[in-house]
Amino acid sequence: MNADTPFALDPRLAGDCHVVGELELSRVLLMNDLRFPWLILVPRIPGLRELVELERDRQHALLDEINRAAHVLHAMTRPDKMNIATLGNVVGQFHVHVIARHVADAAWPRPVWGIGERMPYTPEESRRVLDLLRTGLALPRSA
Repeated sequence: MNADTPFALDPRLAGDCHVVGELELSRVLLMNDLRFPWLILVPRIPGLRELVELERDRQHALLDEINRAAHVLHAMTRPDKMNIATLGNVVGQFHVHVIARHVADAAWPRPVWGIGERMPYTPEESRRVLDLLRTGLALPRSA
C-alpha cells in the first residue's frame, strides 16, 4: 500500500456497479443485477488487497460498515440468508460482498457468481433502489 497513491476504484467494479455513496471508510456500491440485492463495500485505501493489511481499528470500522449495510439490505428485502464474503480472486482490490439471498433466487443455494445472465436495473428501478439504500445508510440521496 502506498499512502501517496490516490484511491481509485477497480474498473471492473466501476463497470459492474452503481455508486451508492461513501461511508467513513468505504465506498458502497450496488451490483447492477436486479436478481440479487447485492452491495459491495470497498475501503478507500490505495493498494489494499487483504483484510489483514488493515490496522485493527480500521478492521473494526469496516465490520461496523458491513453490519450497517447488511441491516439495511435485510430491512429492504427480508432475505432468507445474508451472504457476506471477501474473495478477490478476479478483482484484486479488497472489497466485501454483502448479498441478501432468498430460497427462490436464481442461484439458491449456490453462490451467485457465474449464474445465468445478469439482469441490469432499469434507470427508474436503479434510482428507486439507490434512494432507499442512501436513506437507510443515512447518505445524501444525490450521491
